[in-house]
Amino acid sequence: MKRPDARLERVLATLAILIIGLISLANVVVRYVTDASFAFTEEFSVFLLVLLTFAGASVALRRHRHIRIALLERALPPGPRRALILFQGLCGLVVLGLVAWYGGKLAWQEYQWETLSPGLGLPQWWYLVWLPLLAGLMLWRQCQQTLDRLRGGLDDES
Repeated sequence: MKRPDARLERVLATLAILIIGLISLANVVVRYVTDASFAFTEEFSVFLLVLLTFAGASVALRRHRHIRIALLERALPPGPRRALILFQGLCGLVVLGLVAWYGGKLAWQEYQWETLSPGLGLPQWWYLVWLPLLAGLMLWRQCQQTLDRLRGGLDDES
């Protein structure tokens, strides 16, 4: 069976960690040479860490790598096991749907209010719009994973 992949999220996570490393290194070098530091590094680093977290969680979701206690699943016969897998998937969809919905509302409110970030004065919605987008990607990955598990395509033992 082909290994599930989340290429878009892997690219986002890779870019985020690369940019964090580069701006942190540049900040250290500039601080060492000039005794001053870049103002933007902390704000960008925090934003990129959040982006990295959501992208990485999406990759882990697609690859079936989130921590889960499967003792009950393994003990159940196939019919109830499928019902439990469906219930787990629906619970994940509800949580991710709430994150996407309220994250979208928050980003829209920040856009309407024209709120600026405290450090650099950039529009706050630039940072917040990624929350519903990545939660939406995780919703898609949750659906994929649940369907794969219902079809018996993912093994808990691996």
